[in-house]
Amino acid sequence: MKTEVLPFSEDSAKKAAEILAHGGIVGIPTETVYGLAADARDESAVRSIFAAKGRPQDNPLIVHISRLEQLPPLVREIPPLALKIAERFWAGPLTMIFPKSGLIPQATSGGLDTVAVRMPSSPAARAIIDACGFPLAAPSANLSGSPSPTTAQHVLNDMDGRIPLIIDGGECSCGVESTVLCFPTEDSVRILRPGGVTAEMLSELCRVEIDPAVTSEPEKGAKVLSPGMKYKHYSPKADVLIVDAHGEEFREWCEAHSGEGVIALSQESGGQGMFRSFGKDPQEQAHRLFALLREADEQGAVRVYVEMPSKEGIGLAVYNRLLRAAAFRIVGTDDEQ
Repeated sequence: MKTEVLPFSEDSAKKAAEILAHGGIVGIPTETVYGLAADARDESAVRSIFAAKGRPQDNPLIVHISRLEQLPPLVREIPPLALKIAERFWAGPLTMIFPKSGLIPQATSGGLDTVAVRMPSSPAARAIIDACGFPLAAPSANLSGSPSPTTAQHVLNDMDGRIPLIIDGGECSCGVESTVLCFPTEDSVRILRPGGVTAEMLSELCRVEIDPAVTSEPEKGAKVLSPGMKYKHYSPKADVLIVDAHGEEFREWCEAHSGEGVIALSQESGGQGMFRSFGKDPQEQAHRLFALLREADEQGAVRVYVEMPSKEGIGLAVYNRLLRAAAFRIVGTDDEQ
């Protein structure tokens, strides 16, 4: 199969819709990361996503819509709080979990009786959904376990020859996947995966809980409600370690543990030698994280040290992704290596 890359336009959106309407899969841009899209209602098409990605089939997919009126047919119930949150944060990088209707096959929901739904703010993503006239299941458009793609080139690097078409909508503005939440009570939400809509933002509307799996490894065999909770994710070929240190202490520790093929992602501006600038601001870190992890592979790195990020705001999303990229390994400056 030859993979075609087309810039986003009305014509390329229509071409994508034709492929998707016939059970095909297409790489599409969103504001978070690039998605690998298929008709969310078509079990065979959805299984093609799992095959292309090499993704475990019990890992649920997120269904993407372009208008609020597309939600009711997909779900059995919409809590009043969900509508309140949608009014504030849709369209945007936020996914909500609902009891699913019969339109959603088990392949899309990962065998669960719930479905995760979001409305992307990316004009390209919404135009493609509008051109289709049906909802799209769209996990990140990368090989399962590798860093998520934030450019069309990243998608091509992973999916060349596996899918017929990639729509190039430019670099993703957010850079990490959407926040995923569920509704444990009528006046609260639980964040299962942090993202661009932060706990602090949601707390303006309701009580917010953070699921323990956001910052720790779930038990083996545990059933997960959200993508990105269970498996080692987002990881380059290089070995990733989070270093619980900052500033000069981080730099000194990295220099003491340097070697061939070792790079370090520092929050200091600029970079030389083994150091690469990760950015001081959590929003910048979120925007750059996956691209930097992919660059590590391109540069032949064997190990990547990352300065401990903040856990506030979108920093929690950065920390969550790094935990999984590092297989939950954090080292202190006093630890032996």
